[in-house]
Amino acid sequence: MALMGCKGGGDSDLVVQDMGASATVSAMKKDVEILTSDTFEGRETGQPGAYAAGEWLAGRMAQLGLSAAGDSGFFQTFRYKPHPPMQVHGQDMKTMGMAVVGEIVGRNVLGATAPLADTAQRWGVIGCHHDHLGWGDENSLWRGVEEGDSTLHPGADDNASGVATVLELASRHAASPLADHPLLMASFSGEEKGLWGSNHFTDEPTVGLDHIDWMINFDMVGRLRGDTLAIYGNGTSPVWNGVLDTCNAREGAGFEMVLSESGVGPSDHTSFYLADIPVLHFFTGQHEDYHKPSDTADKLNYEGMVRVADFAACIVTELSALDSIPFTKTKDSSNDDAPRFKVTLGVVPDYLYSGIGMRIDGVSEERPAQLAGLQKGDVVVRIGDVEVADMMGYMEGLSKFEEGQTTDVEVRRGESTLVVEVTWD
Repeated sequence: MALMGCKGGGDSDLVVQDMGASATVSAMKKDVEILTSDTFEGRETGQPGAYAAGEWLAGRMAQLGLSAAGDSGFFQTFRYKPHPPMQVHGQDMKTMGMAVVGEIVGRNVLGATAPLADTAQRWGVIGCHHDHLGWGDENSLWRGVEEGDSTLHPGADDNASGVATVLELASRHAASPLADHPLLMASFSGEEKGLWGSNHFTDEPTVGLDHIDWMINFDMVGRLRGDTLAIYGNGTSPVWNGVLDTCNAREGAGFEMVLSESGVGPSDHTSFYLADIPVLHFFTGQHEDYHKPSDTADKLNYEGMVRVADFAACIVTELSALDSIPFTKTKDSSNDDAPRFKVTLGVVPDYLYSGIGMRIDGVSEERPAQLAGLQKGDVVVRIGDVEVADMMGYMEGLSKFEEGQTTDVEVRRGESTLVVEVTWD
């Protein structure tokens, strides 16, 4: 999610007017292209590329007039000791040597619209993460990693798209304040490793948690398809639905919002929700390039990113007008009652699908789904004896089987229904 001039110039720029500020497609594209360049080597936490990306991001925040809000200038350092120690690429990235490390040091980048010395009673946090998988860490889904190869994972959608959106909102605030209270622009590292940076921030906040009213998180917002936008966390405060509806009714918005009440999910908003802070998380959907070298800048929908920024700017302004934003606990989709499973179908679920069943958005090579003949777009409606109405039903179906077992899986493909035999791995 990258940085360098969020207020673009030039007569050829596509400009979208919102709240007295302008968002340019070319400027957000430039940010993404910089962050995904070879210079930052995939931005793996604890590696030189991630540190260099953080330095650049801090410079961009300073250019936009933000005040340093870390524990050392714009930076907040955290240390994580994985157990057991992790095997990561060595410091000399050109040799691609591997090293076993007992401690990984990362840095969040934090900028504020007011000096921290101005002890305000209300803060809003606009967040993202700038780290990715480097040359292919343990979270890569590229088959070459399994075969011992390494290649740059640029992470355009995940999550240069989110960084560019946060910088765009910062530039708008500089031109015409979005809120009458301070905003913390936070870019976390270590998200791909397990929310390390945001967890550290909520454990040792540079802004008192008691003074934070809300947190909005942008993670993978670069692949808007049509009007469908997933928004997580709308159950974490009773104000969210009204604010979302108000802003979605504005000219130029018109999203088909796929809402999920839970404040818990696989991104940095979770750390704030667990600290009893209302959260929203924006997401434009999973895709076949997720955690692969093919997640490149040329595949993003930059006009869609501008739409998301327009929508978020309205939300921030609406929140500023509210006297209070109460917190509500939600029933979390990843709680202890969720089914546990040991097998996988080898597909990417379509998390934006709101119909009955689990629609497949991508199929991994040589995994159970592909070997059984399943395709992108198929909708799983039954696994064995378990009816699949949604993701929870899908997880329940997986929980019934062990590796090596075989069962029938029923899917809808267009107007047809077919049953295939799946051997689980």
